[in-house]
Amino acid sequence: MARFDSGRLQLFAGNANRALAEEIASNLGMQLGDLEVGRFSNGEIKVVINENVRGSDTFLIQPTSQPVNDNLMEALIIIDALRRASANKITAVVPYYGYARQDRKTRGREPITAKLVANLFTVAGVDRVVTVDLHAGQIQGFFDIPVDNLSAVPILAEYFKGKGLGDLIVVSPDLGGAARARDLAHRLNCSVALVDKRRPEPNVSEVMNIIGKVDGKVCILVDDMIDTAGTVCEAAKALLDRGATAVYACGTHPVFSGPALERIAASHLTEVVVTNTIPMDRSAMSPKIKVLSIAPLLAEAIIRIHEDLSVSKLFT
Repeated sequence: MARFDSGRLQLFAGNANRALAEEIASNLGMQLGDLEVGRFSNGEIKVVINENVRGSDTFLIQPTSQPVNDNLMEALIIIDALRRASANKITAVVPYYGYARQDRKTRGREPITAKLVANLFTVAGVDRVVTVDLHAGQIQGFFDIPVDNLSAVPILAEYFKGKGLGDLIVVSPDLGGAARARDLAHRLNCSVALVDKRRPEPNVSEVMNIIGKVDGKVCILVDDMIDTAGTVCEAAKALLDRGATAVYACGTHPVFSGPALERIAASHLTEVVVTNTIPMDRSAMSPKIKVLSIAPLLAEAIIRIHEDLSVSKLFT
């Protein structure tokens, strides 16, 4: 039985992260809606909703993670099906928002894919988007509908508080993540350091300098995502070379592409803490990787949106 007045609330999920969707539904005391997502013989996505959604407050749980194009198209087609079936409201719960790294033009003849994806969701028919730790906060402004950009920092902070690590310092791997690092440092009551790095090409980073005193401290690197893990592994080595006693890394989204898992296993990192916004093959992961659940946070957001309560309280 639902732990609140569910009314005409219905949850649906594509194939991107079924385990997370089922955990969110369990937190809400509900079942996922009856939705078939398959393929035609030529590879096109086929969607059938096997229950009535007319007049319902519907939520689609679908991160646009790997394979990003398939998962994005699944989401758009399911949204179109819900809209054409006369759902009253459609909220896209997108724990990981793909194509977010191209959020501005840094040189000529580049796309702004974060805006393009925002347009696709809006045109498909969503009324609201819920996501977690956008790569850049300004992406919220690419939408002309409400966007709730939740933060996993409170979840990460509670985990590290329970470890009793001693003299801590939170480290941002780049200047763009300074606000996130300050938030985590505030919750852990410690100071902040910054890594000065450069990217000679995509997915390649070089640590140039460390801004801040890390000698004798336990460092916690924090980022929105860990992709190839080159940044956190290089930063960990640089921090230890400058006198840090141990280095932990944490990130909301475990993209873990290319050589990421091998790099983490061979790195100087003590532990890498991530959430389950993106599904992972646990059998292939290093024992250094710790996964925390984002489901309770998303379940609470769904309740608050459905009952027209404040979502901003989840940021405190």
